[in-house]
Amino acid sequence: MRGSGVPFADHSPADFPRPGDLVVARNRKWDGSVHWVVPGVHLGEDEHGWWTYQGRGEFISRPGMALYTLTDAVLLVPRDGDYAATFYDEANPGEFRVYVDLAWDLSWRRIRQDPDGTVEFHMIDMDLDVIRAAGRGVFVDDEDEFEEHRASMAYPDELVRAVRAECARLVERVRDRVGPFSGVADAWLAQGRKDFT
Repeated sequence: MRGSGVPFADHSPADFPRPGDLVVARNRKWDGSVHWVVPGVHLGEDEHGWWTYQGRGEFISRPGMALYTLTDAVLLVPRDGDYAATFYDEANPGEFRVYVDLAWDLSWRRIRQDPDGTVEFHMIDMDLDVIRAAGRGVFVDDEDEFEEHRASMAYPDELVRAVRAECARLVERVRDRVGPFSGVADAWLAQGRKDFT
């Protein structure tokens, strides 16, 4: 079972995105079923991880749903941790400002080597989400879905413990605005708007 170890230790340097690369985030569920597919453009990396700009008006989809995004966002794939975080600002017509997907088996896969490179980011979406909303503050969402999938998809006990521990850690970090949740995403979002809109 991958996750909760040294992230990306088995990746070749060629797998990782370069600034300007198209990044296609491909999420799936524990049973292998397809979940969200979201495109973006890689901005760069820092001590927190890799940042991808996901612009307004992009086509995103999952089984049974497809839409055009209403706002800009930046996705953080962390250097350490079993999650992926999406950051929004006040331009988001909804309340979400930080949306953290608990995840497992994060990986990069380069599919085009040419100057117009393309990289896929893969992860298993583990249902639980840590959210900071403008009006509601910080809360955990989809606990019912986690329990339902724990039974129907037979999550191993070790995985359940790891995901719950990571969720508790992330609630504290998002609430206390620690690390990448301290506002550093604002500069990445501004860069994405400047370079790609």
